Amino acid sequence: MKKIDLTKTEKSYYQATPDPGLVQLKAYDYLTIQGVSSPEAPIFTDSIASLYAVAYGIKFFYKSAGKDFVVPKLEGQWWVEGQLPFDQTPRDQWHWRLMIPLPGFATPTAFNQVLSQVARKKKLDRISQIKWESLNEGRSVQILHVGSYENEAASIEKIIQFIQSSGLLIDGRHHEIYITDPQRTPVERLKTIIRYPVKETPK
Repeated sequence: MKKIDLTKTEKSYYQATPDPGLVQLKAYDYLTIQGVSSPEAPIFTDSIASLYAVAYGIKFFYKSAGKDFVVPKLEGQWWVEGQLPFDQTPRDQWHWRLMIPLPGFATPTAFNQVLSQVARKKKLDRISQIKWESLNEGRSVQILHVGSYENEAASIEKIIQFIQSSGLLIDGRHHEIYITDPQRTPVERLKTIIRYPVKETPK
């Protein structure tokens, strides 16, 4: 049985360099879960556990039908809704949407079936908050950040300078793809793709 691995079949999505670059992305379907908290809060870690429980449920659902896939990397969108910039907003007021993309053969029908099964088997409070959503970021700028999540400022500044010098504007939320597992990787070797959808500056 051939196992689909999105990191190999969707290379432009998962490959970035330490210098900002433009990519053109297509639409993808995701499992998502949303909340407001610091990354250290129980609701955040519970949401990750719930998201993976459903993702692996979908994997095994399709594997039993002869279509297997590697569960993709965790991703997150981050934003704030107050008047303060993100870096000045208290961490417990950060908005986030955690995401796991799915292969093209996965369907909302399978998701609904697996969601109800996982909800019965797993004692996870956040399971009911998981959604199936489509996202098309289109033209985007991305960069590979190596190191702590707390030290992303320099990489973000590189992206912003690149966007401005290219005559573009940010047109979406701060998006991170966690290439390495923070539980298994030393902080200084963590790899994260940081991405911003962009649009042309109005003439």
